[in-house]
This record gives sequence, structure tokens and C-alpha cells, in this order.
Amino acid sequence: MTDLQPDFDAIPQAIREQAQQHWQAWLEADGGELFTEQALLDEAIRVWAMSDFVAKTIIRDGGMLQGLVESGDLFSRYADGDIDSALRVWLDGVSDEALLAERLRLFRRREMVRIAWRDLAGRAELGEVTDDLSALADACIDQALEHLYQWHCEQWGTPFDSDGIQQRLVVVGMGKLGACELNFSSDVDLIFAYPEEGETRDGRRSTTNQEFFVRLGQRLINVLDTNNAYGFVFRVDMRLRPFGTSGALAISFDAMEDYYLVHGREWERYAFIKARVVAGDQGAGAHLMDRLRPFVFRKYVDYGAFESLREMKAMISREVKRKGMDNNVKLGAGGIREVEFIGQAFQLIRGGREPTLQIRPILTVLEALRGFDLLPDFVVEGLREAYIFLRNTEHRLQEFAEQQTHLLPDDDMGRERLAFSMGYLDWNHFEPELRKRMRLVHEHFEQVFAAPQTEHAEADEHDLVGVWQGSLDEVQACDALIQAGYQEPAEAFRLMRQLRESRHFNNMSSQARSRIDHLMPLLLGATGGNENSDLTLQRLLVLVEGISRRSSYIALLVENPVALSQLIRLCSASPWIAAQLTRYPQLLDELLDPRTLYLPPQRDEIQNELRQRLLHCDEEDLEQQMEELRNFKQINILRVAAADIVGAVPLMVVSDHLTEIAEVVLDATLDIAWRYMVKRHGRPLCGDERVCDVGFAIVAYGKMGGFELGYGSDLDIVFLHSAESADRATTGDKPLENSVFYARMAQRMIHILTTRTQSGELYEIDTRLRPSGASGMMVSNIDAFDEYQSKQAWTWEHQALVRARIVAGDPGIAEAFEQIRNTILGRKRESEKLRMEVREMREKMRTELSKDSDNQFDLKQGRGGIADIEFMVQYGVLAWACEYPALLEYTDNIRLLEGFAECGLMTSDDVALLSDAYRAYRASAHRLTLQEQPAVTDVDEFKNYREGVIGIWREWMEK
Repeated sequence: MTDLQPDFDAIPQAIREQAQQHWQAWLEADGGELFTEQALLDEAIRVWAMSDFVAKTIIRDGGMLQGLVESGDLFSRYADGDIDSALRVWLDGVSDEALLAERLRLFRRREMVRIAWRDLAGRAELGEVTDDLSALADACIDQALEHLYQWHCEQWGTPFDSDGIQQRLVVVGMGKLGACELNFSSDVDLIFAYPEEGETRDGRRSTTNQEFFVRLGQRLINVLDTNNAYGFVFRVDMRLRPFGTSGALAISFDAMEDYYLVHGREWERYAFIKARVVAGDQGAGAHLMDRLRPFVFRKYVDYGAFESLREMKAMISREVKRKGMDNNVKLGAGGIREVEFIGQAFQLIRGGREPTLQIRPILTVLEALRGFDLLPDFVVEGLREAYIFLRNTEHRLQEFAEQQTHLLPDDDMGRERLAFSMGYLDWNHFEPELRKRMRLVHEHFEQVFAAPQTEHAEADEHDLVGVWQGSLDEVQACDALIQAGYQEPAEAFRLMRQLRESRHFNNMSSQARSRIDHLMPLLLGATGGNENSDLTLQRLLVLVEGISRRSSYIALLVENPVALSQLIRLCSASPWIAAQLTRYPQLLDELLDPRTLYLPPQRDEIQNELRQRLLHCDEEDLEQQMEELRNFKQINILRVAAADIVGAVPLMVVSDHLTEIAEVVLDATLDIAWRYMVKRHGRPLCGDERVCDVGFAIVAYGKMGGFELGYGSDLDIVFLHSAESADRATTGDKPLENSVFYARMAQRMIHILTTRTQSGELYEIDTRLRPSGASGMMVSNIDAFDEYQSKQAWTWEHQALVRARIVAGDPGIAEAFEQIRNTILGRKRESEKLRMEVREMREKMRTELSKDSDNQFDLKQGRGGIADIEFMVQYGVLAWACEYPALLEYTDNIRLLEGFAECGLMTSDDVALLSDAYRAYRASAHRLTLQEQPAVTDVDEFKNYREGVIGIWREWMEK
């Protein structure tokens, strides 16, 4: 008998008597001598006051607590795999089903006592509790199945697939088990599957694979679920399987995939978000989950799921009201389920586009939503804290008597016990905190699933619903459209009727038509307030018809008033953007957040964005990589165009962004092509028989070289490889001469860049500036490039070199290229001959390309236009770089002009005029591109600039 006495004064009066009774029962069971330290005794009394389950189990099994204390298991956190290893020891030597069931129950009882004790004593946080409970379930299911499978094969034979490979059952855990978030008294929701139909072999009897696995599943459920003298292991719920209780207990992978393809419903997609293979054949299970992933996570942003989710949300709300669940911490308003519903709704909608969201634990999901700016920080923090508080409350409720309950107690003793277990003085301090957190959860829950179209329907003062649906005659409809802000109502009405009566619209699914019926009144109302509402509506109707094939994009606009307003704003400003959005509806997702839409990211940010996109691609899946590259480019060019239209960024920054996007794409394309070639042929050998780091680089000329890309610009590029690699081969099993290796690598890059997929092409590529033009080698070695530029290149090729720079590839080649460029451009030239050659080339180009007329000015090729300024800059560099090497530092025209002034080669007034004219011309060309107009303006629009440029041209080039 111990001399130590518990400190009952630390226990609230309402539950003190119960703690004293447990202590007395313990002493009567001769267990008191275990406590030799006051701290452990006081901890035990607190735990027993909070849990009859722990107290009664330990009193009944006197050796359990001693074993937990002496092993140290009560005082330390388990490492991964500890529970599985411990259970293997417990089940060693088990030879029949009855003994298996007994050992599993005894092991589970010990571990549940340990988990509850550590939780109630404050030794474990929520994450440890749910991890241990889930690991316990995993181990029990998997090891029970392992024993049963062996015995089952002895009786019924071994199941094989068509290739003669042995098959095992795959057990998929759903819900909290799948997410490793099991609660203290949770069921385990399971689905059984097996790889392939067939028959068993080598048993006492033979049967079909399905019959084998159905019977095996039944045995597993019996071992886990049956409640006997030792209790149960886990209650098993199989109702989530295909066709529910009427479906087969176990089905093949093919049958499961077919079911979800044909019959799968939104709630089943929702359920599968947390699905995980918890037992059986993990390798086959991973293959099954890969096959089912497209059912769960759509490739696009699936805003169509919002309708189904809102229906589920309404069902939840009705259930809460009907059953009076105010005191249910799981199912009540603001309970655990609502937190999970918020996170999983975003996963269902965006998980296909953002693989990072294809995760299971809700707290990790919330952090991911914070990272994607899908939920604000304060919302994530509030939901996170509320979820932890609610889950802890749930566990304390269940740990009292090991009962599956989520109801707050209605008796004083139960309330005080719960408050004490949650660290509060009494119920009056605990309940307000609980209610506050549940109110916060419910507010966020309501906001996430609010229906914006309902608000609009209530404010439809012009009856735009009637206009769209044809319940108004033409006169009434036109009057309504005038009131809504349209100048040409008859034409607007005609276009809408044309869409509504079109074969395309009538061939749509009922769901798609319903979504358009929701969208059109919203769109009509929001568009009518614009300055050019009639023209904007025309563009929008084309877009609606174009994107209706994927009606989830229509749902996106219905669900997001901000996205709809941004769409109208951009389509009003630019038919080019409207056309891009029509061609590539996935871009509509970018309209959701104006903060990012009108603020193009910096280079390091877009590099990281593309890196993350490509990380989720299979390295062997070139088609997927090409799609990601195209989506990346289109999204980022849309951001630039949007910022350009609203004046958020100046012209020079627009071109910088467009150039950076191209550089990042080229760098990634080179990496993809390099890894592909190296995998098949090894790495090229360089000097001294060492392997090259890359030995390959890309030179950009023209607009890209000069940081002056526009919308839709093609890329003038040249490929170079290291001279060190000449006359050598690659190191792989299928070696290639290095020159052939690099030529094929360049061809693969061109294929990646120019092939038109469902997401369009990346860039048009022009490689004619390579040595010897179209007749030359696709890839030159750097020495051959040097020799060509030194001995064979024409003056116009040296002009092109003024705006040339390395944009991707080997730093060694970049350094060598710079030396060659500086040497060639820094040559001393005879100025009169140079002036004549440059002038003749410009006149030839103007004759062939200029669209000048009496009334129009061709911004690019017209007299006094962009090309005249560029040719003067190129002439200046070729003429003066020999004396002023600072002119070789830059490749863009504005900084080169500034260099002319700094070196005293051109007056500051002339430099200012040429620079201002160049910026103005290019800004106008950008705007015209966004309006899908040629780069031609009225002859008088830039009259002063044009006359100034012509005057300087004559002074410089026509002496």
C-alpha cells in the first residue's frame, strides 16, 4: 500500500466524488503500490476524473498500467511504425481466427487507454492523438488481413491475374481514417477492391477471384467488428462502396473505375478526397488510386461542383435544423463537419489544377488554401483554431466512456467534467468559448457557399431574366435593354435570341442550359453599365457560346461576381483578350483575384510558378509538359495585358514582362529537351573526355534580344553548342555524335515550342538568322559561328547582332558569345560604306513591307517609324563601338540611344525625340494588337514625331 495520497482538491467538486470512488476501487484491487511519485498519482486521479473508460479498464486489468509505466509508453510519443511493430509481437504465433480476434482486442484496449491517458493528461496534442488512432486502425486492419489471407488461400486457393501474378485485397480507408484523422470512437469506413477477375489455384477448393475476396472481406469485417467479451476492434462501415449496401462487398479495379465513370455522384467525389489505401496490396492500391484520381479531381477548375456542394450544404443545414443539433460539435452549425466541408469544397473545385491541394488532413488543406490565397489569413487562423478546439472537445466527450458521441452533456456533472478536461474552470467559462468558435465557423461556412445569383435575382428591376428567356416580346425586351444601358437594344436582342435558338444551345445538356440561364441576366445587367456595352455584349456572347462546352466555366462566372465584372471590363477594352479567353477558357480562373490579375509577377515568381507546374508532370509525358508550358504562358500574358489595359504598368515594363515570360519558357523547354536526350543517349563529352554541363545555348535576336517583345511576337533565335564537343560523342548506351545530339535537341525544342495542341502553341520560331540562313546547320558550334561572323556575314547580319544576347543555356557559351559579339561589333568600319549599306537595306525593306499611304502611317515600316529608329541605332553602334565600347553593353534601343548622348555622338534633343517617338509608336502598336488591329494609324496622329525622325534620318543616313 502506498503512503502517497491523491490531491483531490485539484478536482472540481462536481466530479471529485467519482475520482475518489475510482481511487478506492484501485486500492481494493491492490494497485496502489504502483504509485511511487506524487506527480504520477495526481496525474492518474485527474485522468480518472475525466474518463471512466480509462479508470475502469486499468482497475480491471491491473497489469496494464504497470506495463505502460515500466515500458515508458505512457510518457513518450511513438515514432512512425511503432504501433505496427508492437502489434506484430502481440500476434506472433496466432494460429486461428478466434485467437486473432482476442489478441487484436486486447492490443487495441491497451493502446486506447494509452492514447486517452496521454490526451487527457496534456502529454499529447491533437495531431499525435489522431495519428496514433489512425496508425492503430491501419495496423489492426492490415495485420488481421495478412493472417486471414493466408488461411483463406489454404482453403480456397490463391487468386491470380491473367499474367499469373498473385493478387491480394486492397483496402481503401475513407473519411477520417483515410485522412489519418480518426477520432477516439470512430467507425472505419472501408472499400474492398482487387486488381482483376480470374480464378483461384492450389487450394482445397477453387472459386472466382470475386467470390474469394468477398468471403475474405466478410471474415475481415467479422474479426474487426464483432462485439464479444473482449469488446471490438473497430466498427466497420461498408456503405460507401459502389452501389452502397446493394453492391458487391469487393469488386475489381475495372468494375470500380466503370462505376465511378458512369454512376459516380458529386458526394462520392467529395468522399474520395480523403481516400487512402490503408491495408493489403499497397502497390496495386496506388495504381487503383491513380485510376480514380480523374474522377475526383477534374483537370480544370471545376466551379460546376459548387451547385452540388451547395445542395449538400443545404441538406446539412436542413438536417441540423430538423434534428436540433445545436449541441452537436460534429454535425451542428459551426461544427467539425463544416470546417471539413469548406476545405474539401476548394479541393474538389481546384484540386485538378493545383495538385498541391490533393491532400487529406484538413489542417494541411487549410494551410494550402492560405498559400494559394484562396482563404485570407484571418479565416484560416480562425478555422484552424476552431477545428483543433472542436476535435479536442470531441475526443474528451468520447474518452469519458468510450462512446461514439458528439453531443454536449446536458447534466451538471458531465458539463463540469468536459470543461475540466478542456482546461476551463467550469462550464460557464467553457461554453461561451465553444459557442464563439462555432459561430465563427458557421459564418465562414455560409460565406463560402453564398449564392450570388440569388442576390441578383432579387434585384432584377429590368426583368433581364425575361429578356433572356423570351417571356417578353421584342418591344418590351428592347425597352428593358435601354433601361439597362444598351444603345442598340434591337441588335442586342437579336444576338441573344440567335444564341438561345441556336442548334448549339439546344444540343447542350440540361445542366449547361440551366447554368447559362443563370448567367445571362447577370451578364446583361453588368455589361449594360459599360461605356461600349453593345460591342462588349457581342464579344461576350461569342465567348459564352465558346466556353459553354465546359459549362463549369459558366458556373465560375455565375458563382463569382468579381470574375464576371473583370471579364466584362477586359472584353470591353480588348477583343484580343476576349478572343484569348474564348480559345482558352482555363484563363477565366485568373479573373477571380484582381490583385494578381493586374499585377504581373516578377521573374523569380514566374520561374517558381513554372517550376511548380512542371514538378507535377510525369517526366516521360511530353504532352502534359507542353500543356503546362502553354497554360503558364497564356496565364501570364493575360496578366500583362490586363495590367497594360488599365495602365497599371508602363510600356517598357510591359515588354520586360513579355520578354521574361519568353525567357522562362525557353529555359524550361531547353531543360525538358536536355533531360530527354541525356536519358536516351547520355551526356556529350567535351575536352579531356569530361562530360559537358550542357554545352548548348540559345541566342535571342530582334525584339526578344532587345527586351521589346510584344503580344504575339515570334522569337528570332539561334542555337549554339560548345566547340569543345566537336568530333566527340555522347556517353550513353545509344551514343550519338555530339553535333547530331545537339541538332536533335534543337529539333525537340522547336517541336515543344511550335506544335499546336488544344492549348495552342507557345511561340512561332524563326531561326533564319543562324549562319548561312535557312540553308545552314540548325545548331552551330561556337567556333564556326565566330568564323562565319568574322569572314562571311553581311552587314545586315552584324546589324542584327546589335540586339543579340544569350537567353538560356551554358554560361561558358554565353561568355564566348559575348566576346565574339563585342569583337565583331567593335570593328572599325568605313563610315560612308556602312551608311550606304544600312540605308540600302532599309529602303529595300520599306519598299517590300511598308503599308504607308496618303491617309495612313505604318508604325513599324513606314517612313519615320520604328524601323527607321532601329536602323539608325544599329548604324550608330556599328560605326562608333570601336571608339566607344560602352555601346556594346546593352541590346535595347532606348539605352543605346541614351549611350549615344552620354558619348556625345548625338544631341540630347535628338535622343529625347527618337526615344519618345519610339515609346509612343510601340505603345500604340501594343494597343492596336489588343484591339486586333494592324499597326497602322491615321497619318496625322504622330505627325510631329514622324517629321522629327525623318529629319534625323536625313541628317544621319542621307549625307
